[in-house]
Amino acid sequence: MANFGFRHLSVVAPYEEHWREAKSAVGASDLLQSAKRVERLKEAVAECTLVIGTGTLEHRRPEQPVIPLPELTPFVDAEFARGDRVALVFGPEKRGLTREDLALCHLLVEIPTDPRQPSMNLGQAVAVCLYELTARRNQSAEDTRAEPQPSHSDADTAAPASMRDLDLLADVVAETMQAANYSPAAMQKANDHDVRLLLRRLKLTRHDARRILGLFRRILWRLKR
Repeated sequence: MANFGFRHLSVVAPYEEHWREAKSAVGASDLLQSAKRVERLKEAVAECTLVIGTGTLEHRRPEQPVIPLPELTPFVDAEFARGDRVALVFGPEKRGLTREDLALCHLLVEIPTDPRQPSMNLGQAVAVCLYELTARRNQSAEDTRAEPQPSHSDADTAAPASMRDLDLLADVVAETMQAANYSPAAMQKANDHDVRLLLRRLKLTRHDARRILGLFRRILWRLKR
């Protein structure tokens, strides 16, 4: 991260506390000291409007759009142009991101590798992704500056829903489904997973998410009474 100028690190449920004192992080101790520690991934990405998951797809069927790493930069730049925040999420080296982790992601990014060795060391994967983003952003900087920017009012209306907005909506939808006896209790976890994926695929604006939230809250209120 320090090599390529990235400064905002969030660490989810670290196994040991002394990770902040890593001796191998030469020149990056300030980055580790200022890193945000959270217990759940959803806390780390709550303010983001685009969450990008990483990992090999060799043994899993993706449930979101998959973007090759060389094609990722325009998606990131589009969020930055609106002043929004993006998260690039890496899982533990031994097992990668879980299915529950990936349910919080809008996109999956895949690093092109040789089929005989599709998985990369975590540190290598981070370096490759950040280099790619940095290099391609530098290449397209002049084109980005030349593009017309939306007016302030248009940007406000079209502002994408943040992860916090979508998770709040997903929680209320799940509660409404339970109140309506939508499915057996054993299916609730699977339903919750599917709803969170669906809301990310819909690409809701913040305004739309709030309107739908109000609708489901009203339905839930009626069901409980």
